[in-house]
Parts: sequence; C-alpha cells; structure tokens
Amino acid sequence: MSSSASAKVADHAHAHKPRRGWTLAKRALTIAFFVVVAALLFSQARTIDWSEVLDVIAGYPARTLAAAAALAALSHAIYGSYDLLGRAWTRHTLPRKKVVAITFVSYAFNLNFGALVGGFAFRYRLYSQFGLANDVITKVLGLSLVTNWLGYLVLAGGVFALRVIAPPADWDLGATALQGLGVLLWLAAAAYLLACRFSRRREWTVRGHHLSVPPLRVALLQMLLSCANWAVIAAVLYVLLGERVEYPLVLGVLLMAAVAGVIAHIPAGLGVLEAVFIALLAGALPRGEVLAALLAYRALYYLAPLLVAIAVYLVLEARAKHEQRGDARPRNKPQ
Repeated sequence: MSSSASAKVADHAHAHKPRRGWTLAKRALTIAFFVVVAALLFSQARTIDWSEVLDVIAGYPARTLAAAAALAALSHAIYGSYDLLGRAWTRHTLPRKKVVAITFVSYAFNLNFGALVGGFAFRYRLYSQFGLANDVITKVLGLSLVTNWLGYLVLAGGVFALRVIAPPADWDLGATALQGLGVLLWLAAAAYLLACRFSRRREWTVRGHHLSVPPLRVALLQMLLSCANWAVIAAVLYVLLGERVEYPLVLGVLLMAAVAGVIAHIPAGLGVLEAVFIALLAGALPRGEVLAALLAYRALYYLAPLLVAIAVYLVLEARAKHEQRGDARPRNKPQ
C-alpha cells in the first residue's frame, strides 16, 4: 500500500473515532434515561395504596366517574394543543398526530414526576428522535410553559383580587396580601400581552438561551387555551365533589393549591393539593369526602393517563427508531 493510501485510511479512521464515541455516548444516555424512568415508575407504584384507590372509585356512581373521566380527557386534549400552537408558530413540519402524542406523554409524566422529567426530558428526547433541532424544541417548550401559566395568571389574578376565597387564619398569607398578589398576577399577564403587541425586539439571549416573543394573536390564543384548561381541571374536581360545592370556590381552591407550597404553611403529612382543599373546604364538606374525591381525581387525572402514556411512549420510540433506520439505508444510485 502506498504512503498516500495509508494516510487516507488513517484519516478516515481518525474521522470516525469522534462519531463512534458520540454513538456510544448516546447509547449510554439512552440506557440511563430508561433506567431513571423505570426507577421513577417503580418508586411511584410503591407509594400508592392501590386497594384504597379501587375502593374509592368503586364507591362512585358510574355516571359521575364517566363525566369526570370525560373532563379529564378534555383537559389532556386541550393541553395537547399547546404544542400545536408551538408548531404553527415555529413552522416545523412534524405531523400533528405526533405532536399531540408527544405532548400527551410529556404532560402525563410531568404531572406524576415533575417538569424536569416530563416537561423537559421527554419533550427533548422525543422531538429530537423525530428530527427537530434543539432551538426549535426550546421554542416549542418555552411557548407551552408560558401558555400553561398565562391562563393561571389571568384566572388566579381574578380569583385572588376579587376575594373569591379567603385563606385560613393560620396561613402565612393573609386575605389582603392574597388580594395584592392577585393584582400582581393580572399585571404580569397584561405585561406579557403588551410585550407581544408592542415590543420591537422579538428575541433576547439570556445565558446562551434564545427567548422569543410571539405575536399578539398567538398570545391571545395562549391565554384562551390555558384558561380553558384550568377551568376544565376544576370541573373534574367539581364533579367528583358531587357538585356540592360552588364551582367558583373549587376553581379558586385549585388555583390556590398551585402556589400554596411557596406562599403558605402546609401541615406535614399531607400533599399540597390535599392540605389546601381540606383547609379551604372544611366548612362545606367532611374531610373524608374531600380526600376521597381527591384520591379519585389523582387516579383519573394522573394515574390513568400515565398508564396510557407509557404505551404511547413505547410506540413513539419504536416508530422513531424505524424511521431512523429507514433514513440510514443507502439509496440506489441511478445508473
């Protein structure tokens, strides 16, 4: 073999070393990802009293469960539209069905394991598996996060500012402070909408991350979709509480629970959602009935979608690998 040919072989081998190293690293990260997800699922399953869940659900009339399940499905469908809005804004071409499926999986894992696992990890993994660039994924994810909390700002601002609910006397946050918080939430929502309408600069870079502002029409759709979703979530709880508590109060308690872990003292031994509902509905319903409704809510809104999401996730992974293998096949060159 000539010296020039040997040099070419050496250069070729040298060029493939980083690629092989990256391939091995991706495989290791993939294995680690699946191990973490499996560990989280196992840990979550061990903390659930499945017999209690089944007993509570069995005690509900079939009509009530059907209505609550339908509302839960509607809420998940509305949330799935958040990333469709991101698809239209960024103009990426991933099929709508895949976008909705990815958003559903991310939301189900987000509810059960937190935003880091569901909102971020699953979105980045699945979107990148189907070929979306990281900057596009970041824009879609950012728009989805803002959408979710924009509706919260509007609804919670109204509920708190208008004193629809009053915090218990032993909480760190008083009624006047809560009202002031409501006004601040309204101002924050208004500031976002005004920025979308009048800001001349549409993008900022913060620590290497690009933050973009959508046009006003997109922002208004964000607000409407998010308000609708929070309202439907409250409707799920309203139905499971037997419609024995006024709907505005249920909505207010739900919105309070979303920030209670930060602004109020929550008694030990209870989850934030359970503690807030028991404290604020103490005079309306017995504690046992409230806990039973919340247990059914978690089963219908958190656990059941998670079981479906696991199956959908496995299908998405299989399809992504199939598409990648198809793209990797050599094309027949024309003679």
